[in-house]
Amino acid sequence: MPVYLDHNATAPVRPEAVRAMTDALNHVGNASSVHRFGRDARRRVEDARETVAALIGVQPGDLVFTSGGTEANNTALRGHGRTRTLVSAGEHEAVLQARPDAETVPLRSDGTVDLDALDVALAADDRPALVSVMLANNETGAINPVQQVVEIARRHGARVHCDAVQAPGKIAVDARALGVDLITVSSHKLGGPQGAGALAVLDGQSVAPLLAGGGQERKQRAGTENVPAIAGFGAAAEAALADLVRMTECAAWRDRLEAEARALCPRLQVHGAGAARLPNTSCLGLPGVRAETQVMALDLAGVAVSSGSACSSGKVHASHVLRAMGVSEDDADSAVRVSLGWTSTADDIDVFLDAWGKLVRRHGLAADAA
Repeated sequence: MPVYLDHNATAPVRPEAVRAMTDALNHVGNASSVHRFGRDARRRVEDARETVAALIGVQPGDLVFTSGGTEANNTALRGHGRTRTLVSAGEHEAVLQARPDAETVPLRSDGTVDLDALDVALAADDRPALVSVMLANNETGAINPVQQVVEIARRHGARVHCDAVQAPGKIAVDARALGVDLITVSSHKLGGPQGAGALAVLDGQSVAPLLAGGGQERKQRAGTENVPAIAGFGAAAEAALADLVRMTECAAWRDRLEAEARALCPRLQVHGAGAARLPNTSCLGLPGVRAETQVMALDLAGVAVSSGSACSSGKVHASHVLRAMGVSEDDADSAVRVSLGWTSTADDIDVFLDAWGKLVRRHGLAADAA
């Protein structure tokens, strides 16, 4: 059977989410209508709001449902109303392209944001600013020191947005403990349906909405709510939170995968290994073998992995994240991402290592190669 090791791109939909969506699809009702059918739809939306809020440690009233993480990031980055925007060089394109005028804060070699550079950048200009730093990188799994980012930002009067799309369901997330002002989450990264996400706007703050035309979501996001997708998002959030303890097992599998892959190929690079990482993510570099070649070879062997971000229209290209970490263009071009998740098993690691070993030997990079 094919082995799916691309959970960071999208996770298989959890059965709890399927049931919630099916039930919602079997009931008619606009969540803004006041009759019993509308009230039933509204109940599903508000139940989901409570469970998604609990997943990231915010109040239900903080949460604005969107069509996904990209829309939530765009809402935060375009609607914050501050004069300056600063983003880390490792952000997802949904942040980088939302504000191409943003100032870029460099990364350290381990893949985390350079806190000293952030401090200097904020000190250089006293205009009101928003800083956007992701909680965990989608390619390397590196976890940023967001609490320290917030401490630095506060000293300079700046607000902080955090793209936390990759973290919930893999590590515990508490937005209030992090201290951020805005935080983005997405349904399909944790086993919910694609096409649903949320932006939490904390402490009574507001952002200018991207979409106008209705009073939905406290006038923060116009348009009839996608009740089935939101219901599925809520069910997946509840299941992911309950399943969080399983990530310890995933971390052990991840570590075995990296150790045995390195034993097969001593030249293997594990990008981001020097930082605290998500327990499910490995960014593996096989010097001299293009990522596209690796992805295709593993796919033919029945193993699905990816290269870079999944949001690049199917293109396989060198990662801007790795380049920002100081990785050479050739080495960045040889990196693939392996990401485990709620459907993964120990047998999946064995299947990957078998396919990986054949790939390594085929290119003359095995430890026992003459």
